[in-house]
Amino acid sequence: MAAYDDLMDEDAPDPVAMLADKGYDSDAIRHDLEARGVEPVIPTKSNRKIQRPVCRQTYAHRNRIERFFNKIKHSRRVATRYDKLASSFLGFVQLATIRIWIRFVHTT
Repeated sequence: MAAYDDLMDEDAPDPVAMLADKGYDSDAIRHDLEARGVEPVIPTKSNRKIQRPVCRQTYAHRNRIERFFNKIKHSRRVATRYDKLASSFLGFVQLATIRIWIRFVHTT
């Protein structure tokens, strides 16, 4: 819940939908999202009495996000977080992202 609180306390506008895995399926998170007007796209845990439906089409976008982070972690410096400063780390994340984007653009 601490990661969720930090994420939602950012100054950015609230998202339209929250894509998350079953680890974020809690009543507190769902109530907070609904109070903010955000659609929770979170599959329910198997031990819940009431199983809530999830839009599978929207939830499929989460897979793309997970695959993107996996590709970024192929860059060893990003995966091991050698950098001491957040600005240096962000710079190397951006370089890794640019490398992925260039490969994508040149193959299409």
